[in-house]
Amino acid sequence: MKKHIAVLAGDGIGPEITDGAIAVLNKVGEKFGHEFEFEHLLMGVCAIEATGEPLPQYTIDRCLASDSVLLGAVGGAVGDKRIEKLPGHLRPEAGLLKIRSALGLYSNLRPAKLFPALAGACPLRKDIAERGIDLVVVRELIGGIYFGDRGRGVGEGGEFAYDTEKYSVMEVERIARIAFDLAMRRRKHVTSIDKANVLESSRLWREVVHNVAKEYPEVELTDMLVDNTAMQLVKNPSQFDVVLTSNIFGDILSDEAAMITGSIGMLASSSLGATKRGLYEPIHGSAPDIAGKDIANPIATILSAAMMLRDSFDLPEEAKAIEAAVNAVLDEGYRTADIMSEGMKQVKGSEMTRLIVDRI
Repeated sequence: MKKHIAVLAGDGIGPEITDGAIAVLNKVGEKFGHEFEFEHLLMGVCAIEATGEPLPQYTIDRCLASDSVLLGAVGGAVGDKRIEKLPGHLRPEAGLLKIRSALGLYSNLRPAKLFPALAGACPLRKDIAERGIDLVVVRELIGGIYFGDRGRGVGEGGEFAYDTEKYSVMEVERIARIAFDLAMRRRKHVTSIDKANVLESSRLWREVVHNVAKEYPEVELTDMLVDNTAMQLVKNPSQFDVVLTSNIFGDILSDEAAMITGSIGMLASSSLGATKRGLYEPIHGSAPDIAGKDIANPIATILSAAMMLRDSFDLPEEAKAIEAAVNAVLDEGYRTADIMSEGMKQVKGSEMTRLIVDRI
């Protein structure tokens, strides 16, 4: 098999962690007889500096011509006046919204799993952590308040601003089916998150999700208000299997789910649409303060590459080989600085990549 992968390394630690994922993919190709071709493209601060915009049209066109996209991280340093003075549509993060929209990526899957070897890093009480954490947040990605009407005006109270939360039946149906299909391959439980006691958009969301649920009689459906979900994630995370959310609720809850597993540097994500072409990225940021120091954890990006093999290229055995290699290295006690604990063996980011490659 030959596949063309667009690489958006981005900013900060992005180039380091995508290099790690590329090294792992090359080893997989060598072992299983595949050829992966990588094309590096500009996005983020590096694109602004080179072209004046965070996501050049050439990058979009080449991503559309690829079989899938690997993304590192986007964003500049806090306090960078060059970036902060830019209008919103020209800031690095605007490129993320634009690439998701351009590729038609309406679903974002963010697994949150507590690796047994890292149980001690979980910030929750030991008795809670021992029940296990293994959930996936399925977040709608190109609708809702982030893409709704927005603006400013002047009224009796002076200047005001507004952002509009809006969902159609079609948008909710397609993301709900992603969640229910995933639940059928997991533990057959979907928790749908809304604020139906207050928001009309959430009432529609709940109605549509219940209609879709009729197509999946084997899957248990639970409705949960978003504020209660935030509490339940720290009180009893083991109750969750597949968590279905709108764009803004998913943005917030998936970061909370990430942190209860012990390290945001361990968690991968995929963004998918109507085709097999997806966007795969770690959920952490660009961390410009540690860029170039070889201390960034590459595992989230490496696991994102495993998700690419499984979900875009239909290569489940190759994906399992990567995941097994990651587990083996962790079980042997190797740690990057962000997941380091007493008695473990601390290694640089590049060394962590090498260890994983050697075990594939």
